[in-house]
Amino acid sequence: MGILSSMHTARSGLQTMGDALGVYGDNIANSQTVGFKASRPEFSDIMVKNTMNGGLQIGRGVKLEAVTPLFTQGSILQTESPTDLSITGEGMFTLDGPDGRFYSRNGSLHFDREGKLVNAEGYRVLGFEADVDGRITSKMQPMQVARTVIDAKGTQEAKMFLNLDNRADPTIVFDPKRPDATSHFATGVQVIDSAGAPHILSMYFNRSESGDWTWRAMAKGEEVVGGQKNTMVEQASGKLIFDKDGRLLEQVTDNNSFNFKGGAQPDYNIKFNFGKDKKSGGDGLEVTQYGSDSEAYKTVADGYKVGTLTGLSFNEDGVLEAQYTNGESVKVAQIALAKFDAPEFLLKVGQNRFRETRNSGQPTIGGPRQAGRGAVASKSLETSTTDIANEFINLMNTERSFQANSRVISTADEMMQEILNLKK
Repeated sequence: MGILSSMHTARSGLQTMGDALGVYGDNIANSQTVGFKASRPEFSDIMVKNTMNGGLQIGRGVKLEAVTPLFTQGSILQTESPTDLSITGEGMFTLDGPDGRFYSRNGSLHFDREGKLVNAEGYRVLGFEADVDGRITSKMQPMQVARTVIDAKGTQEAKMFLNLDNRADPTIVFDPKRPDATSHFATGVQVIDSAGAPHILSMYFNRSESGDWTWRAMAKGEEVVGGQKNTMVEQASGKLIFDKDGRLLEQVTDNNSFNFKGGAQPDYNIKFNFGKDKKSGGDGLEVTQYGSDSEAYKTVADGYKVGTLTGLSFNEDGVLEAQYTNGESVKVAQIALAKFDAPEFLLKVGQNRFRETRNSGQPTIGGPRQAGRGAVASKSLETSTTDIANEFINLMNTERSFQANSRVISTADEMMQEILNLKK
C-alpha cells in the first residue's frame, strides 16, 4: 500500500536529517579546533520503484551518501610559539605514530624530551634531514634537534677590506718589539684556534720603497708556544703588490704557521684573503692603495667557539634552524608536506588526523613551496574552516526538513485511521 510506503520514505528522511544534524553539530563543536576542516553531508535518493502504468517512478526515500571534508583555506592566527606552523595552500603535515602514518593540517607542535618535533598526541612530525654542511637531503625521518651543543670550528680564512695610504713614509723600518710605533697601519681581527679558543690578531702593514706593502699577523706572546708576556710574536706574513692605479695586483703569503697554546693544533694555517686581485682575474678593489688615510672597512673571519642551544625557528621554506650562543645558526631539517590529488577522500580518524585511502590516492611528499605544495609560516596557526553563520542556516534548514518528514508520517497515520474508520 502506498500509504505505508510513504511512512517508510519519510522515516528515511528523518534518519538522514538526524545524521546531517550530527555533521553540522560536529562542525560547530570544532569551530575552535586548529586546522579542522568542516564537512558537508551529501544525499542521494534510494529504492526507486518502477510501476507498470506508463513507466512512472516513485522514489522511496533518501540516504546519506557521503560526508565530505571541505579542504578550503582557513584563516591564519598569529601566535608566540616558534613551533606553531600554518600552511597556506595545499599540503598536510606528515605524522608517524605507533599505529601508522597520518596527515594533518594542525600545526600546533612542540618538542618532546627527546628533542623530536611532535603534535599534541605525541605523533612525530616528519621532515627532510640536513647534512653536516646544512644542505637539505632527501632522507625523511622524524624532525629532531640532536645537538644542544655545537662543537667549535677553527678559523680557516680571514678576509679583509681596506685602503692603504700610498703617501706613507717608506723609510720607517718595522720593529717587532715596537710594532705599533713602527708600522704604517694596524688593525685587528679575531680568530678561533683549532681547540675553540678565541684570539685577537694584530695586523701590521708597512710600505716599502718600491710601493709594495708587507703585512704581518702577530699574536700575544702569552698565547703562543714559546712566546713571552707583553710581547708580540709574528705568526704569518706576506706582501701586497699594487698597480699604478692603486688596485691590488697580487697578494703573496711568505709564511703561515700558528702555534697557539691550550692544546691547539700546531703549525695551524689561517688563510688571509685580501680579495680578488687582478692577477687572479678580479678587479683588485677590495684592498686598495689610494692617497687617503689607511682604513679597514671590514674584517671577516670564519670559525666559531663552542656554543649551546639558545633557540629554534622555522624560516619561510619550512627549514628548522637551531641558534647557539656563539652566534651560529645550523639547519636541522625541512618540514615534509604531503599533497593528495583527492584530499576529500581522506579518512578522518580523529585527533585532527587523516589517513590515506584508495580513493584519495597516494601522497607526493616534498618541501614547502615545491610542486604546488603550500607555504609554511612559523608563529601562526590555521584556524577551523567552520563558518558559524552558515552552519546555523544549515541547522534551520535541517530542522525544517525534519519537521516536514515528520508531517508526512503524521498525515499518513491520519489516512490510515480514516481507512480503519470505514469499517464502522
